[in-house]
Amino acid sequence: MTTLPVYRWRLAPDGYATYRQLRSMGLRPGGQDVAAQIERPRRRRGPLVAYLYRIDRAKPVRPMTAAKWAALAKANAARRICPDCRRDAGYTIPASLGVCVACADAPALAA
Repeated sequence: MTTLPVYRWRLAPDGYATYRQLRSMGLRPGGQDVAAQIERPRRRRGPLVAYLYRIDRAKPVRPMTAAKWAALAKANAARRICPDCRRDAGYTIPASLGVCVACADAPALAA
């Protein structure tokens, strides 16, 4: 088992990037293992840890296919349909309510 190099926050050497930084560059880790980690100290809890990947070993992000776009559109459409009234709400239904705002407010208006 190899130990990972640990760097302090903002002091990682060039050539390493987090997953989000790779995505913003249009890259993905591409199956490589975590190369290092950075730690940001906190006062009352353990440090925040972010994993770093080597940029030179990263691969380009795979493009979306037509089937993936269709599946994503179908999933987003399902999040807009109210399970009670079966209408398209026109917005993503909040998970906290579970139904559209009109259906959530109906019992309050009836009382």
